[in-house]
Amino acid sequence: MMPVFPSHAWFQAVREVYNGDASLHSGGGGACDTTAGLKVGDDGYLMVFEGLECADVRPAGEGEMSEADFIIEMPLALWKEMVANVQENGKADLDHTLNSIDLQQEESIAYSPADDQYRQDLFYRYNQNFQDFFDASSRVETIFDQA
Repeated sequence: MMPVFPSHAWFQAVREVYNGDASLHSGGGGACDTTAGLKVGDDGYLMVFEGLECADVRPAGEGEMSEADFIIEMPLALWKEMVANVQENGKADLDHTLNSIDLQQEESIAYSPADDQYRQDLFYRYNQNFQDFFDASSRVETIFDQA
């Protein structure tokens, strides 16, 4: 059964692909040690990166998002557009990377829930690691939530 984006099952499937293929770990910064929050429409997730792998990804409520070093928040339509682009091209094209999407927005897509600039900067430091994670989703057959 194909996982639906966004869902915990989808993120777990991508995590398995990402962790199972060292060629996906190009991460410009190398080892990545951070906890990132993702706000995908009404859904929240925490992703824990340790070294060269995604150690955990789990659903998170509003209160749990404060555990994140930073949160990446985009409208559901923009998340779907990014993931669909990855699905279509095998990786994000130049207009659909997290970095390019961030630069195209009036406000940054990443922020620190603790209003801590150092923690927010981890998004920029480890950006390639997160891009590699989402690019791994090209290997996960995906159904998009119609909501």
